[in-house]
Amino acid sequence: MTPNGARKVQLMDPATMVLATMRKRGIAGLPRNYELVYEAMNASNVALTREFEALGDSPTQEDLDEVGKKYFAHHHRNGVVEVAHTKISGELEGMLRLLKQEQSSLESYSKLLGETYARISSKSAASAEILTGVINMLSSATGDTMEKGKVVVQHMVQRAYEMEQVRLELDEYKRIANTDPLTRLANRRAFDDVLASIYDNKREAMYYALIVADIDHFKKFNDSFGHPVGDRVLGVVAAVMKSTLRKDVFIARTGGEEFAVVLHGTSQEVTLEVAERLRRSVETTPLKNQKTGVDYGPITMSFGICMASDAENPADLYNRADIALYSAKHSGRNRIQIYRPELEDEIEKNWLIYRK
Repeated sequence: MTPNGARKVQLMDPATMVLATMRKRGIAGLPRNYELVYEAMNASNVALTREFEALGDSPTQEDLDEVGKKYFAHHHRNGVVEVAHTKISGELEGMLRLLKQEQSSLESYSKLLGETYARISSKSAASAEILTGVINMLSSATGDTMEKGKVVVQHMVQRAYEMEQVRLELDEYKRIANTDPLTRLANRRAFDDVLASIYDNKREAMYYALIVADIDHFKKFNDSFGHPVGDRVLGVVAAVMKSTLRKDVFIARTGGEEFAVVLHGTSQEVTLEVAERLRRSVETTPLKNQKTGVDYGPITMSFGICMASDAENPADLYNRADIALYSAKHSGRNRIQIYRPELEDEIEKNWLIYRK
């Protein structure tokens, strides 16, 4: 620990201050909460900062979500998906009604056949006149049933077409709602869903790992070269991560300059190797202006790892991976740290120094 407390405070980057604030106020370590607190403390939106501070020292999750829905567009996309879901439900109900009608029609036809068979089997059905009448009746009933069947089929085909259009619409809504527009990676909302699913099967959960990564000194890119260069840095990092990892690996931009990788069927050793491969790939990727030749400098990232078997639930897994990331950044950056319980004591000590 650095003896000079003031210097330690200066070393605390925004991500560290966000984590410390959340721990102080008892805010759950959910990805959407990190996004809200980060943006509120960044002070880029005065109204958001004011509303967040108005929540007090112990905000409820409901209050946090209410503020989040107001300032982050992806919180509103659930309504769009619900509308599409309602449309599909309506189409299904319509199809079920048609099937029930057809079933009732066929049951009536079956009953008619049974009664007719009973009549022509009886001794009283010996005359040609009666048999002719029965045949005419069956012919009419059969024709009517077949005509009704055609109508039902036509309705079913139309319903199926409409449902397919709704399904395509819903898929597009889901793609938009789950994609970060800048990097084209999965966004925080999609990450929340994947993170939550890890513990659906307790036995399978032990084979998952979470890597959270943060671009080192990202603010300097924006301050020194402008936000367009900062956006380009994010795009470069996203491209490197996609090209370095397998196509079936889940990668997300979880907010600001932070990314996350979810690995399945892995061990701690393999996870460490994957993180190291990412770290090297990012560090060795040049970032230059092709027209002016200006070198914006190297991009480096810090990584925090937590195995799902070392956490109790999704929020705990994310929080512990973030603690490991915090340790990596405060140990010099451009490095990888695997979660271990004693790292939490380090955060508590730094928070006490920050409070002074």
